[in-house]
Amino acid sequence: MALAWQAGGVRGYDLGIFGPESVTWRLHADPVLWFGGVRALYLQALHPEAMAGIERYSRFRDDPWGRLRRTAEYVGVTTYGTRAEAEAAGAAVRALHRRLKLDDPVLLRWVHCCEVDSFLTAGRRAGMRITDADADRYVAEQVRSGRLAGVPETGTPRSVAELAAYFDAIQPDLMISPAALSAARYLLFPPMPLRVELLTPARPLWTVVSATSFALLPRWARRMYAMPGLPVTDLAATAVAHTMRSVISLLPVRLREGPHYRDAKARLAATPVRRLQALP
Repeated sequence: MALAWQAGGVRGYDLGIFGPESVTWRLHADPVLWFGGVRALYLQALHPEAMAGIERYSRFRDDPWGRLRRTAEYVGVTTYGTRAEAEAAGAAVRALHRRLKLDDPVLLRWVHCCEVDSFLTAGRRAGMRITDADADRYVAEQVRSGRLAGVPETGTPRSVAELAAYFDAIQPDLMISPAALSAARYLLFPPMPLRVELLTPARPLWTVVSATSFALLPRWARRMYAMPGLPVTDLAATAVAHTMRSVISLLPVRLREGPHYRDAKARLAATPVRRLQALP
C-alpha cells in the first residue's frame, strides 16, 4: 500500500515522485548537500570513460558555476517538483544524453551511484539523523530518480550494502587519468571574477567546501588521488562538515531552503490531509 502523495498526490495536489515522508525530501532539503554534489564530481572523474565524455562534451570548465546551478536545479525539480515537472526534467536530460552519445547505461549507473553515495555520505557525516534503515530507504528511493535520467533499474543498487558492493566491483575499472587530476585541481581552484574574489568571501568559502568534499571521499578514492587515507583526514572532514552545517542552520530560512522545496511545502500545506487515502 502507498499513500496518495507517494503516487502523485490527491487530485490537484501533486507532491511529486517522492513525497514529504520520504528520506529524499529530508536529505535533499539540507544545504550540506552541496558537499555531496562536489564530492560526486571528484568521484565521477575516476572513471576514465565518464571523464572522457565530460572532457569532450561538458561546458564545466567554461561555466563551472552555471553547471553547478543547473545540477542543483535538476535535483530540486526532480525531488520537489510535481510529477509532470520531474518527468519533463528527466526527459530533457535523456534527450541531451542521446544527442551527445552519453547514454551508455554503465556510465549512467556510475554517475547515479556516485551522486547517491555522495549525498548520503555528506548528510550523515555532517550530522543529519539518518539511521541505517533510512539510508537503505534513500538508496532505494533514488532508483526512481535514476530512472528519470535513463539509468536502468536492473543492476542499480537498492540498499547501502548493494551500493558498497557496486563500488567494490567497479574499482578495477577506475584510474587516475591526467584529465581526472586536472578536473580535481579545477574543482579545488576554479576561476572566479576578480571582483568576486577580491570583494567577497567566495574564494575562502569555496576552498572549505571543495577541500572538505574531497576529504569526504572514501579512502580508496583519496589514495587514487595520491591522498593518504589517514584517520585524521576522516575526523577533520567530519568535524568541518558538522561545523558548516551548524553555521548554515543559523541563516534565515529563505537562504537555507531552495525555491523548489519552498514550493513543495506550500503545495503540501494546501493538501487536504484528511482526504489522503491509501492506494494499492
